[in-house]
Amino acid sequence: MSTFRTIWTTEDRFIEVIDQRKLPHEFVTVKLSTYRDAEHAIKEMIVRGAPLIGATAAYGIYLAVREMIEKEEDGSFLDEAFSALRASRPTAVNLFWALDRMRNALDNCEGNFLGTAWNMAGQIVEDDVETCRMIGVHGLPIIEEISTRKKGEVVNILTHCNAGMLGCVEWGTITSPIYQAIQKGIKVHVWVDETRPRNQGSNLTAYELTRHNVPHTLIVDNAGGHLMQHGMVDMVIVGTDRTTRNGDVANKIGTYLKALAAKDNGIPFYVALPSTTLDMSIKDGLKEIPIEERNQDEVKYVYGKNAEGKLEAILICPETTNASNYGFDVTPSHLVTKLITERGVCDASEKGILELFPEFE
Repeated sequence: MSTFRTIWTTEDRFIEVIDQRKLPHEFVTVKLSTYRDAEHAIKEMIVRGAPLIGATAAYGIYLAVREMIEKEEDGSFLDEAFSALRASRPTAVNLFWALDRMRNALDNCEGNFLGTAWNMAGQIVEDDVETCRMIGVHGLPIIEEISTRKKGEVVNILTHCNAGMLGCVEWGTITSPIYQAIQKGIKVHVWVDETRPRNQGSNLTAYELTRHNVPHTLIVDNAGGHLMQHGMVDMVIVGTDRTTRNGDVANKIGTYLKALAAKDNGIPFYVALPSTTLDMSIKDGLKEIPIEERNQDEVKYVYGKNAEGKLEAILICPETTNASNYGFDVTPSHLVTKLITERGVCDASEKGILELFPEFE
């Protein structure tokens, strides 16, 4: 595994991230100097993925504390920063978890607010790295078992959206077991859903699998069921932006359809998640998880490199056509084979979750 990360600090203690809107065609970094920069990065999907959103928000609060001190603002400035960052994206619970952790650290600080904010944001980042590594440790035996059953033949894994290292800090959630399987010499091939409309699969998952020399094939979103019907998928593994007490999972739109196809074809459907995406305050994902609706232009236009090598947006429908753009859907727990967490693998149920995380009782 490379030491490549998705968020890092500069020598002058500002923050840099990758502009994921430019991938895979251009590698561009963005410097975050204010909490408004962090808010913009989250809202405009410069950074994506629940863990990375949380890490960016944490450093956004550090930047807000820095601004507050430099501008000699009062505490209301920091309150405004917390409110703005909380409102930047509605579905990923890591955002709120990270902000609550930053708030608690600052509320219990005894004077050195800037140092406290810096250290806590850094701790959130390092915790995510270790969490994702451990998800891989616990997910690896699942891939090993399939490989053994297939007598060393290729294990075909289907993914949806990006819950790889580009959605986290390092390792990723769904990719951590895959990378660790590759390191162990297991033959793996990944079917990568394009994941319309933002194409996180084709832009991000394919990009990082290429970087790590993982065999993969890009497919259109609607091909997954066909592949399953013809025995070309051994397991499905996806991430989640929010998981309820009962094991319902909210993930990128289209995940539910993959779960239905997997159930119909007897294929295991796994969800890899850090415990920071658990929302134990809610039980019914369909009724209680807020589903983000994004700008319709994301559906009406595709963004990519043209024949001249320039990046541009192309209209793919009549200009006056209205488009719907729900960002996420909810997969009910009964369609989830198991949850893969940093503490182990469990049933997608309240009982299963609490066996691993009794502190959430």
